[in-house]
Amino acid sequence: MTASSRTRVGSGAGAAPVAAPGAEDLGSSAQRERRKRILDATLALASRGGYDAVQMRSVAERADVALGTLYRYFPSKIHLLVAALARELERTQERTDRLALPGDTPYQRLMFILERMTRAMQRDPQLTEAMTRAFMFADATAAGEVDVVGRLMDRMIARALTSGEPSEEQLAIARIVTEVWLSNLVSWVTRRASAADVASRLELTIGLLLGERTVS
Repeated sequence: MTASSRTRVGSGAGAAPVAAPGAEDLGSSAQRERRKRILDATLALASRGGYDAVQMRSVAERADVALGTLYRYFPSKIHLLVAALARELERTQERTDRLALPGDTPYQRLMFILERMTRAMQRDPQLTEAMTRAFMFADATAAGEVDVVGRLMDRMIARALTSGEPSEEQLAIARIVTEVWLSNLVSWVTRRASAADVASRLELTIGLLLGERTVS
């Protein structure tokens, strides 16, 4: 995913919470509960067996919904898993929003956020593999779900950079950091990089972007 591939709306530190695609159309509590059950089932199956374990029929059975109903909510397992990634990021955002971010500088606060996000993903490798693989495979039909993931990331990063409305430069930094974090998550999932490698790359990238480090 490139920074230009996502529409940026309301990614500022003080922006309203990012809604999942179609969430505003789920007018009844029954519809919202059904969507929640579907995502719960998706996360449980992915956590147990990775990407291949998430089959539409299995999700429908576990969520206690008709297969046709599942397809009306999510046209494919790619849509399902990217939406699940968005929900995991929403949970991380809710937890971090309740915290006073530690650190005296944007660099320290941003590293705190990224380390929490990375550790959360690395705690459940099969789930992370499933969500990341789906994100990599997502095409234009899943643009809404992909955009939600990007905007959630941008919002968390912008909060670390400033307590007010982010500047254009800060928004650009947030977008670059989002891309770097996702790229390193892919490297970890595909075993091209260790957890230590990911941490080192993030520290270097953030340090260079924010002027905290130089390459000698």
